[in-house]
Amino acid sequence: MTRFTGFALGADQEEWCARLRTLAAERLRPLAEKGELGRVNRPLLAALGEEGLLERVFTSGALDLCLLRESLAYGCTEAETALALQGLGAYPVLRSGSEVQRERWLPGVRAGRTVAAFALSEPGAGSDAGALALSAVAEGGPGGGWRLSGEKCWISNAPEADFYTVFARTGEGPGARGVSAFLVPADRPGLSGEALDMLSPHPIGALAFDGVPVGPDDLLGEPGRGFRVAMDTLNLFRPSVGAFAVGMARAALDATVAHTAVRTAFGGVLGDLQAVAHRVAEMATRTEAARLLVYAAADAYDADASSPQVPRRAAMAKLLATETAQYVVDHAVQLHGAAALRRGHLLEHLYREVRAPRIYEGASEVQRTIIAKELYREAREMREVGEA
Repeated sequence: MTRFTGFALGADQEEWCARLRTLAAERLRPLAEKGELGRVNRPLLAALGEEGLLERVFTSGALDLCLLRESLAYGCTEAETALALQGLGAYPVLRSGSEVQRERWLPGVRAGRTVAAFALSEPGAGSDAGALALSAVAEGGPGGGWRLSGEKCWISNAPEADFYTVFARTGEGPGARGVSAFLVPADRPGLSGEALDMLSPHPIGALAFDGVPVGPDDLLGEPGRGFRVAMDTLNLFRPSVGAFAVGMARAALDATVAHTAVRTAFGGVLGDLQAVAHRVAEMATRTEAARLLVYAAADAYDADASSPQVPRRAAMAKLLATETAQYVVDHAVQLHGAAALRRGHLLEHLYREVRAPRIYEGASEVQRTIIAKELYREAREMREVGEA
């Protein structure tokens, strides 16, 4: 597709997004409504596969992934989340897996038959991914395998996934340098899990590893390089988390404009009240700013994924977009009044959905830390150049 030009999408991109919004509302949302809260919706996944959207996750650049997620989120958040979780769980296999691993697992993921999951977080290591405690104890000497022991928590699609991208401590070095990535099928002996009852409607669970056997053929990438596998995935998906948030914000904003344009109160239309009109204007301005920052971050990734500026741009996009969506949805609920809190209302649904993205894939505080660290790194490098 045509690249983002800085301030506007191309006509072909706008047309594609419109088709996606229609598809989400007309085909995917009815399937989502038939699903069970907190469970993997396999008919919805199959529909995403049939429409070729799961394939797009693996063949698109970062900007097209953002447009895809934003458009689906506008019409059906459950479809967006199901698609994103497939990408998050399987992208490490695409990028770092062996040919055998890719041939075994990715066709099913693309078709919506095989459910993937990204197992990074732990009870004591959520945002601090370098503090992982899940141990991979070597056995059988050089070239042998490992036994995984410990826990993972807050894992989307657990415990119903068919395989997990698991990050464990193999001990080649301290902190992040001693983490390896493994592809672990769900039927491995010693692996068990339970669902967690969460605010968000998509499936989230905990996993227990009791000496789960893994071998060299289960490695994703090289031993001790698993943290890089995780970061490569998160750098791609963080801007598109922002796109998910922008899609929700735009849906809430459009609903608010439509509501306040006709709702009468205090002898007139709500939208004629300056306090209401100014609040809606603020909602629209923040949403547009977040949208542009998300697109710019994705475009920078597509231009040069290895650029040292990519992590900072991705962090800025996720931070601003998720915080903005929280603001917009909250104010949309306020302007709708009690009706927005009724179960089944669009804004009641968005109010439950919008909170989690400020935490997962790096909480807002983590994004601020990444941004500040990169700014000071650049300042230090410039100072050193000036002193040379």
